[in-house]
Amino acid sequence: MPVVRLCLVVTSDAVARGEKEDRVTPIIRELAPRCGMEIEHRVVVGNDYRGIRAAVMDCVRRGCDLVLVTGGTGPSGRDVSVDAVLSLGGRRLPGFGELFRLLSYEEIGARAWLSRAEALVVMDSLVVVIPGSPGSARLAMEKLLCPVARHAIYEIRRR
Repeated sequence: MPVVRLCLVVTSDAVARGEKEDRVTPIIRELAPRCGMEIEHRVVVGNDYRGIRAAVMDCVRRGCDLVLVTGGTGPSGRDVSVDAVLSLGGRRLPGFGELFRLLSYEEIGARAWLSRAEALVVMDSLVVVIPGSPGSARLAMEKLLCPVARHAIYEIRRR
């Protein structure tokens, strides 16, 4: 696989309404080329269950190797990204969330267990949901996705 085709789904009511700057996309744009990834598509959606589902499925149908969903992983009622993605019925990869929380714990302490970060396989795409902070984006990319995404995608598509 020459380049990992990355699709980015930024979930945030405030960013979608233009009230807040998206601080995650610049981190992904900085790190993706270093990891052999190219951002093929980016979309911003509010914290809307149906909107997130539709955005992720659009990315999967586009043939994105990796769909990275940022935001909506917390415990509040507005944090629906994980629920929306899980409803797509893919195969869960629980190690991602476990490692993400462990690494987050090393950086931010006990608040890390509030994250519902998740990874799963939807059709032939790796779909990862992470918190919507720049630190989370950097941690996920540098420590988990850059080192393993290419191999994970290979394994997902191996027949």
